Amino acid sequence: MTVAKTLIQKFFEENSFVKSNIESFNNFIEHELHNILEESKEVVPTIIPPNVDSFKIRLDKIWVTKPEITEADGSKRNIYPAEARLRKLSYSAPVFIEVSAHVNDVQRESFTTQIGNLPIMLKSNSCHLNKMSRQELIEKGEDPDEPGGYFIVNGTERVLVNIEDLGANHCLMSRDAGGVSEYIGKLFSEQGSYKIPHTIERMKDGLYYLSFTRVKRVPLVLIIKSLGLVKDEEIMQAVSRDKQHDEVLINLFEYVDVKNSEDAMDAIAKTIGITQAKEVRLERMIELLDKFMLPHIGLRKEDRMTKAANLCKMWRKFLAVEVEGAPTDDRDHYMNKRIKMSGDLLADLFRTNLKVLIGDMLYNFQRIVKRGKFPSIKVIIRDKLLTSRIYSAMATGNWVGGRKGVSQRIQRLNFLNTLSHLQRVVSPLSSSQENFEARELHATHLGRLCPSETPEGTNIGLRKNFSMLATVSKDVNEEDVVKVLKNAGLKVR
Repeated sequence: MTVAKTLIQKFFEENSFVKSNIESFNNFIEHELHNILEESKEVVPTIIPPNVDSFKIRLDKIWVTKPEITEADGSKRNIYPAEARLRKLSYSAPVFIEVSAHVNDVQRESFTTQIGNLPIMLKSNSCHLNKMSRQELIEKGEDPDEPGGYFIVNGTERVLVNIEDLGANHCLMSRDAGGVSEYIGKLFSEQGSYKIPHTIERMKDGLYYLSFTRVKRVPLVLIIKSLGLVKDEEIMQAVSRDKQHDEVLINLFEYVDVKNSEDAMDAIAKTIGITQAKEVRLERMIELLDKFMLPHIGLRKEDRMTKAANLCKMWRKFLAVEVEGAPTDDRDHYMNKRIKMSGDLLADLFRTNLKVLIGDMLYNFQRIVKRGKFPSIKVIIRDKLLTSRIYSAMATGNWVGGRKGVSQRIQRLNFLNTLSHLQRVVSPLSSSQENFEARELHATHLGRLCPSETPEGTNIGLRKNFSMLATVSKDVNEEDVVKVLKNAGLKVR
């Protein structure tokens, strides 16, 4: 008994209930912010002064400092959570960005500017309370047993609720009783701001069709051929090496006349109703295939063959379920779920609002250029824009993507109630619909989610809580996994 007591005591000395959430926020500050900036690194205005050949604004570097406050007289000093609560202020830190203007590919000006303020999670690496002793915390007016893991916006303590969602970039097979196709294969391709659903179906004519973004039900063989995998034998090999499926042969025979990727693209363009000249048709198809077709694999021309191979792999999985009787995927299995924590939610919010800020910069620049002036980029950046939009989302809970109730006022009825709220996991499914299977207790919840703590009524089973000692593992980079597998002596294709 004493050993168990010592182990539990040791665990809580080194860890906290909200450790995973704090790690998620730290990852957002240290890595994700940089990745988001990389996505929109170069800003090129469409209207530039007549005496200039090329002009672009480069966003070079981004970083966040510790929380501070600017008083009415303009002086700046550090702020602690207790003061933020009492004075109805936000516990936030300034976000700085290094910007440079390039005229005719020559750097003209470079400077550092503040683009806004970002609410800081208590006890994270960017918080003043991080690594303080019990005595220091008491001196700063804090409860030393307080776990942190929440934000203070306009004096109100707010928590970002963890959201449970289906895992992206993974094809799930399910039976579609009411649809045209008996089985349906779904994949959500997620890359940066893109999250595009891809669906594979088999229609009554025996052909397999793929739908993604604005492209509705295009023959799968045509898409594979348009990506560069044009030989029928190679497609057959990629779909099923051991035995030839008649279903695949029917599809290949239907489009046997399509001999190259250009013809395939043209056929798709006609199918989806692009009626311009051939050059325009091909241009639009190239953009669709590179940007919106499986964007998690890549957005370049070189990634097309990998995309074709992945489509063949999805087709193989579909055939395994439909023809060979393999089991469909269990959508409620926790292997197929991912938890979006505060770092991921803030990354989504920041990404969207940075794009708004860049759009505002471009508008201001082009407006001044139209008047015949050449503005300094210092003039065109409005730092209040990003701050107000982030604060608004944090204060109301209305998030990007139409989600509501992401940010909630923390419950302080008692200490256990607070801990429970900090560990809440919410499903995005509608509480007004039945969704019986999603509400049931699944065997894979064991040790991850609490089997008994869920509300009664319409939210039962959709609003859950982490089990006490649950920790959420970080998203692992593909390159790191490949490196580990190679070091273990495995061959990675």
